[in-house]
Amino acid sequence: MDRLTLTSGILFVVADVFAIISLVMPDWIVTDVGGDTKLGLMRECLTIYNRPQICISPSLPTEWAVTLLCIFIGCICITTTVVLLIVSYWERSVISHAQWMGFLAMVLFCFAAVVFPIGFHIPQIGGEPYQLPNSHQVGVSYVFFVLALWITVISELFVGKVCLPHI
Repeated sequence: MDRLTLTSGILFVVADVFAIISLVMPDWIVTDVGGDTKLGLMRECLTIYNRPQICISPSLPTEWAVTLLCIFIGCICITTTVVLLIVSYWERSVISHAQWMGFLAMVLFCFAAVVFPIGFHIPQIGGEPYQLPNSHQVGVSYVFFVLALWITVISELFVGKVCLPHI
């Protein structure tokens, strides 16, 4: 296994971990108006006046459900890419399949990044599509997702170099 393949594999694993962490944590949109509220794709958590935190599974707007689905499928694509990169150690021909799986993950993550802000209109936020009100901020989960997206792009560039013909 050459260095570019190894580097792209490691970067894909890091991107996968960041994407999974972003899904698990409820900190996509945060606010401290009326207590600490954390809105996520899989959980919503609310803490009112130092009482114990209450977390529930949210009823997602369509935009956020599409975002969740895209990120979930993107994580599966990244995991498949890593497996294909490992298999490429023995069978060099599968590396082009790894490149396409990584590309699909990158496209899904980009689509999720574009669709997610459309859901800012939900009653818990009260904003407009692509415009959060001043009382709300993006949280650490969204930052982890954006990092996963960028690392996936960089990984795809590395795996693309692997596929170039060696002269």
